[in-house]
Amino acid sequence: MKISRHEVFKNVAWLGGTLLVAGTLRYLIQETLQTASRVMLIVGGALFVLGIGVNFGSVLAFFRRRGTRLGANTAVLTLAVLAILGLVNFLGARHSKRFDLTAEKLYSLSDQTDKILTGVQKDVKVLKFDKSEDPALRDLMAEYKNRSRRISYQFVDPQEKPELAKQFGVQRFGETIVASGARVERPESADEQDLTSAILKATRDVVKTVCFVEGHGEKPLSSQEAEGYGAVEAGLKSENYQVKAVNLVASNHVPADCSVLVDAGPTKALFPQEAAMIAKFLESGGKAMLLVDPDTDPQLDEILQVWNVVVGRDTVLDVSGYGRLIGTGPGVPLVMTYGAHPITKKFEGTMTIFPLARSVKSGNKSQPGEQETELLKTSPESWAETDLKGGKAKFDEGKDTRGPVSLGVAASRKIGEKDARLVVIGDSDFATNRYLGAQRNGDLFFNSINWLAQDEELISIRPKSPANRRVNLTRSQQNMFFWFSIVLLPGAVIAAGAFIWWKRR
Repeated sequence: MKISRHEVFKNVAWLGGTLLVAGTLRYLIQETLQTASRVMLIVGGALFVLGIGVNFGSVLAFFRRRGTRLGANTAVLTLAVLAILGLVNFLGARHSKRFDLTAEKLYSLSDQTDKILTGVQKDVKVLKFDKSEDPALRDLMAEYKNRSRRISYQFVDPQEKPELAKQFGVQRFGETIVASGARVERPESADEQDLTSAILKATRDVVKTVCFVEGHGEKPLSSQEAEGYGAVEAGLKSENYQVKAVNLVASNHVPADCSVLVDAGPTKALFPQEAAMIAKFLESGGKAMLLVDPDTDPQLDEILQVWNVVVGRDTVLDVSGYGRLIGTGPGVPLVMTYGAHPITKKFEGTMTIFPLARSVKSGNKSQPGEQETELLKTSPESWAETDLKGGKAKFDEGKDTRGPVSLGVAASRKIGEKDARLVVIGDSDFATNRYLGAQRNGDLFFNSINWLAQDEELISIRPKSPANRRVNLTRSQQNMFFWFSIVLLPGAVIAAGAFIWWKRR
């Protein structure tokens, strides 16, 4: 049997091509050009060139065929499509874009996190010490790094790098470390709220103190009961504030380290000396928040008059029907209209809830250099009732104030080089543990503190929680759903099919 020379070198070319492909794959898998891979590539290349060179005339004849030209066109188009797909994939990897289609934007960073990351001026390292990496944390940190080049993330197996675990004092698997310079924070969890809080604590040089006045029946600061302010205390600490209670009678002055002074719902009158201390604190450029409930008289009128704030002796009622949406009555006015102010920026279209509130508005004696903004306005179907007796009330023209009714005022004035600020709201219950998480109540309270403390970069919307979208059906509704979806609808389809078959048979 005679073997053609062209056939031999054709097989040589195929063998050379096979060795080239095998050597390339071996190199890509091992990621190092070892001796065996180098030999396969050199020998394969030599054999391929030799086989093509000997059969060059046959190769040219092959490419002159009509079928070959059509195949070549198909191959070129295929390569072009693959190149375009590769380019799109490359650009997508380099410039990734995510779309969050959830109603509450649950998978997007909150405005607060955006503002904090934008303002970070120090390098921050986030390290996760665990046996295996958490994909959710890795994706979250990718969002953080997209917002700020100062943020870096590293997953560490403490068994592989014990020296790094020892450097940061890691005691257990799953621990997260946020470090900036010499500052090291250990967030309780690796969710957005705790990570952002840890980054804020690690990068801020000054820790401000929020002081809560006590001794007059104010809301208990650390209480976890429904009417307590335990959630407020925890929220302020998560935003890197120190929180403490102060008794003005015992201290005989507002402590010098108080960045913001809060008097939340006093039920008893303050002593004149205490009111004078608060007035002096504001006159020296201090910042204060006064939350004054209906049917109380904390004896703060002199301070309010100086700041051109009028607190009504009334109770605001709302018969618009908004309260039915959340299962409340007229005594819980809902606010959906807000003043143009940093505290309530982006609040439009959302609600805040005030259980038993009184009117608070700006007066008509504003002084030069003083700015006042009515923050919260109830619906036109509300009014300020001045004579609420026996649980019954009706609007009395000339005696009551027709809505919209203002429930809060923010005021500021220049005192030398300092900027004194005051927020007065006619309710303290909106920030209790029971109501702080309702709608925008928490944002209102914390934004007010941020503005008073001149931490405007923190004024925003806090991380979101998923809305409860469950549908609760009564027994009759369940029966109706069963008969319609399981019996009537399938039965109608079967009957229609049987009728058509009968007509066409």
